[in-house]
Amino acid sequence: MDYASYRNLDVSKQDGIVTVTLNRPEIRNAIDEGLHEEIGRIFLDLDTDDDCDVVILTGAGGYFCGGGDLNWVLSMHGDVVRTAAAIRRDRRIQNSMLDLEKPIIAKVRGPAIGLGCSLALFCDFVYATPEATFADPHVSVGLVAGDGGAVIWPQLIGYARARRYLLTGDAIKGGRAAEIGLITDAIPDEELDQVVAELATRLRHGASYSIKWTKASINAGLKVTANAIIDRAGAFENLTQMTNDNRLGMEAVLKKQKATFTGS
Repeated sequence: MDYASYRNLDVSKQDGIVTVTLNRPEIRNAIDEGLHEEIGRIFLDLDTDDDCDVVILTGAGGYFCGGGDLNWVLSMHGDVVRTAAAIRRDRRIQNSMLDLEKPIIAKVRGPAIGLGCSLALFCDFVYATPEATFADPHVSVGLVAGDGGAVIWPQLIGYARARRYLLTGDAIKGGRAAEIGLITDAIPDEELDQVVAELATRLRHGASYSIKWTKASINAGLKVTANAIIDRAGAFENLTQMTNDNRLGMEAVLKKQKATFTGS
């Protein structure tokens, strides 16, 4: 598999372990249209790569992913054709991650926000520093959490706790996230690379078919739940991208101000 076409993702391979790095560190690896398109196809390419057994997903520059690039998202506001296309890619991302039988390990430093948070939580293992930040603040900019949060948070920590974070947009640190089961474990920064590398190597040299098909069996139930939610959450997110509150929320964040919503 040739990954030379990727510009916003850095893809490297060593001994059957493929490391995919979100590579826009100058803006905390925020997702614009180009990166969104590449995330929408990377897991499909990894699925057909016969030399790939394990995937590590991480971010450059000490950041995992700062979420959607608000300048890009704001540029789509009110444009139903562009927003619908982005929602379709969100569905492709979620489904391609669930369908990939090869294990995926998220290695998280810094922020994992919005879609960036969903990317991490859809992985099979999530190792983060205690200071890493997880949040799905769609509601803070007048949006529905349509790119994965409404699917995965309740499955990991239960509905009561998921509502606590999804309906407020509040953040949670890596240490607490590990305590409540949102992520696999919180690891000191200086140990994180080694812990992830050792797990990837262990999986790489394990019984590959049993590992892959056990993952597929685990994900079978999750896919049933996800497919009952994804289209509705995506459609609602698309609707909220037509609202005045969404525009006000994004403009406020860009101006570093507190949004005043109008309910319209």
